[in-house]
Amino acid sequence: MAVPVIMPRQGQSVESCIIGEWHVAKGDKVSAGDKLFTYETDKATFDEEAPSDGEIIAVFFEEGDDVPCLLNVLVIGEAGESWEEFIPEGATADGAGAGVAKTEAAASVPEVTTKAEAAPVATTAATAPSLDGEHPISPRAKGLAAKHNVDLRMTAATGPKGRIIERDVEAAIDAGLVATTAAGHDYAAGVAGSGIGGAVRVEDLAKLPELQSLEGAALIDQAVLSLDETEYTDDKITNIRKVIARSMHASLSEMAQLTLNASFDASNILAWRNRLKDLKERGMDEKLGLAILDRIPTINDIILYAVSRTVKKYPDCNAHYLAEENIFRHFNRVHLGVAVDTPRGLMVPVVRNADLKSISQISAEARDLAIQCNEGSINPDKISGSTITITNMGRSGVESFTPVINPPETCIVGVSSTYEKVRSGKDGGIELYPAMTISLTIDHRALDGAPGSLFLQALIQTLENFDLFLMGS
Repeated sequence: MAVPVIMPRQGQSVESCIIGEWHVAKGDKVSAGDKLFTYETDKATFDEEAPSDGEIIAVFFEEGDDVPCLLNVLVIGEAGESWEEFIPEGATADGAGAGVAKTEAAASVPEVTTKAEAAPVATTAATAPSLDGEHPISPRAKGLAAKHNVDLRMTAATGPKGRIIERDVEAAIDAGLVATTAAGHDYAAGVAGSGIGGAVRVEDLAKLPELQSLEGAALIDQAVLSLDETEYTDDKITNIRKVIARSMHASLSEMAQLTLNASFDASNILAWRNRLKDLKERGMDEKLGLAILDRIPTINDIILYAVSRTVKKYPDCNAHYLAEENIFRHFNRVHLGVAVDTPRGLMVPVVRNADLKSISQISAEARDLAIQCNEGSINPDKISGSTITITNMGRSGVESFTPVINPPETCIVGVSSTYEKVRSGKDGGIELYPAMTISLTIDHRALDGAPGSLFLQALIQTLENFDLFLMGS
């Protein structure tokens, strides 16, 4: 029975999605759960899986097509089975120009009980290995090949239109095609190389003592020219990156942004976390029954919690500035945007009503949202509607930076790494203490530097006395 696969609706605000990459082609056999295609909203990337076993008997759209949600994208069935009744309006591949409009194509999935005359099963043969390396390759396959140093010249291409896809690279890795031997022969005999079977590669030439000269450098240049490789690759900009670029450009070009930096003594929050770790190691999580000991909050969780409480006293910092509508929108609740770096680009999921949630709840929700972002499974409705954003670059060792506001918010809080700082000691000498820098960027159209600095100062006071703050909250 032929079954159409529709373009899913990821969130109520999403009207269409762009097909980013096909993982199957017409004629391919698939099993339930196999990846069919990758599609992008303006904020996230997702993989659509096969709902049942069968064969791909029709593919209606191509990579890069912007497909309305709930429209048929492909059909899974049996070889020779009819699929014309599923052709969607605007099809660009199979059924293109047929003019068959399906106004409610995917609101309900129709079942087909009739079957066409049996026909030979279509098969997709792998394109022969390309010695000239001219086969197109999907971005995902390219990343996997680079990671494992796969020789793409000897990789079969089974993707659409002779394209190398991820499964082809995996097959090459399994076959041991993971090194090249194009270093030439102008090096001393008996040198052990790092290629297959000890073959000398270009990378090995730079390490040879006898080539540590201008002549040796020239030899490396000559060897590189003889390699069967391109000097660079042009990768198509993803839809998500386009959205990020537009948003960041608009943020900097349309706002009057001012960044304030201030460091604080992180001794209190570090000691508080260490105390929780010690209690957990002693088994006090079971004895005391405290949820906070089930998963110790991170430094970022602590700052999220502190911001959710402190910003309530500074409504201009928990707001949207809508210049075109001439509106300054203040929010009663705090919806924290948490910047997450993913392979697909920067995403900002939202912990809603954070001012009403405990630090354990904020910690658990922020972690879950980050996982969804990295897996590409997050609903777009969960990455919109933030009132103030926190971005953390502490893991990168950054001591201070200029965060860019997420429009139309009026503020963004930047968190840096912990570092040692010097101050006067009680005995008249000097002492070291762990310091962190908080960078607050404000929209100077919405609020002035003075109220912005008051919020920053209050946030730092909360963090420096975090244990006492928790007792009173």
